[in-house]
Amino acid sequence: MGRKDACAVMAPVDQYRKQIGKQDYKKTKSALKLTKLKAEAKKSAPGIRDAFLVILAILVFMLCVYAFFYLNLSTELDMDLDVD
Repeated sequence: MGRKDACAVMAPVDQYRKQIGKQDYKKTKSALKLTKLKAEAKKSAPGIRDAFLVILAILVFMLCVYAFFYLNLSTELDMDLDVD
């Protein structure tokens, strides 16, 4: 008798999951597909954003190095012109 009673009562978590499953079943298949696509897009978006930020950081670094060398060389060229 104890076994039957223990099996008949569902845990609160299982009841909650069952209610959620019923609500999801009421949605149309196209709505469920859109929800899944949005979730996948959110998962993949940070990878693209991170790659873009890395490329942008490299470009900014290269620009700073270029500007440093350009300014140093341009002042040396001006000094050479004054000596002549």
